[in-house]
Amino acid sequence: MLTRRDTLRLFAGAATAGVASGALPAAAERETAAARVWKVTGKSASGLASFDSTLKTFMQARTIPHASLAVVRKGRLVLARGYNWTADTSFAAGPTSLFRIASVSKPVTAAAVMKLVQDGKLSLTAKVAPMLGLSTAADARLGAVTVLHLLQHLGGWDRAVNPDPMFADRAVAKAVGGSLPVTQAQIITYVTGRPLDFAPGTRYAYSNYGYLLLQKVIEKVAGQSYASYVQQKILAPVKITRMVLGRTAKSLRRPTEVPYFSTKSGTTVLDTTGASVPGPYGSSNLENMAAHGGWLSSAVDLAKFTRIFDAAGVLTSASISRTFAKPAIGVNADGWYYGLGWMVRPVTGGTGRNTWHDGSLIGTSTLMVRRNDGLSWVVLFDQRDDPSGLSYGEIDPLLHKAANAVTTWPTTDLFPTYSL
Repeated sequence: MLTRRDTLRLFAGAATAGVASGALPAAAERETAAARVWKVTGKSASGLASFDSTLKTFMQARTIPHASLAVVRKGRLVLARGYNWTADTSFAAGPTSLFRIASVSKPVTAAAVMKLVQDGKLSLTAKVAPMLGLSTAADARLGAVTVLHLLQHLGGWDRAVNPDPMFADRAVAKAVGGSLPVTQAQIITYVTGRPLDFAPGTRYAYSNYGYLLLQKVIEKVAGQSYASYVQQKILAPVKITRMVLGRTAKSLRRPTEVPYFSTKSGTTVLDTTGASVPGPYGSSNLENMAAHGGWLSSAVDLAKFTRIFDAAGVLTSASISRTFAKPAIGVNADGWYYGLGWMVRPVTGGTGRNTWHDGSLIGTSTLMVRRNDGLSWVVLFDQRDDPSGLSYGEIDPLLHKAANAVTTWPTTDLFPTYSL
């Protein structure tokens, strides 16, 4: 069976041109379905109804309470929407509502690394272990892991061999003799004490942990916190001011942040009480995920972020080209590869490339796409599972279809409407 990420890899870029408390039982879902109201906020230029209808059908089939979509064409924001399918009128998602963006955080981290590289403060071939003071006693091969390996998921950690340490809080606490919540430093101690799963640079294996190490590299080289560096050097130059790191606890939710929903609950990893909590609010530790999955953003802000890669500005043309260059292991059997924080699919004929990244956490499903024809979009949901069992990854081909259905594209630009 294809996983959600597999589905996205196969389809993304292939085109050429409730209640606020978390889990809601299936029975209650059926009982409240009739009370749900469809509400659309934000702005859209004329001729883009295919996007609105796509989101409505997709969300109603899965009872998704809130979503946001931003569409850019040739540098102009042409659609900025919030979508709501809920009986709860206390909150309505809009174009600037904040969502946990999960692994869409990785392109943000990669951009920060490339800024340090182009400023001459860091090399992609720099060895990570000596830079961060990591012991190689458990596996001498750790000493060969470079910054480039981490960016391209070639570092030597494989979630198919050993569980993802970013979601193994109890195992980490037990191994290092600590308590909950575990810290990033304890996670690093735990992983450093184990052998690698394969020789660095020899194959691809998606690694959240590798991006935790990149956070520490950024902080070491920049001499400031990861969040501050990203906000000052990557986001502020393009007028993005709303993006912040998220917090796990529901009580720490930002005023403009959506609530998160899931059918799943879990035992909290935020303390040792053993309390059962709604999945999005304590079954994993968002604070530890900063560089690989911890950012909050609106769809319009992420849409503006995609423009960093359209032309020289925050990053030089050389840095942008390096971001999307093929790794040493080449293109995979499905015709795509992982660049520096982005998945990349060369377009048939070699005339361009489509790039994207998805994100998935309990209560969160996200996707950011840049197409070779000058189109890009960001879609954010506050749910990734529901009783329907339908795939959330299917939004990817559906949005390509919606884009291809547009016959006349507007030339207006909505970015200034949202101070961007």
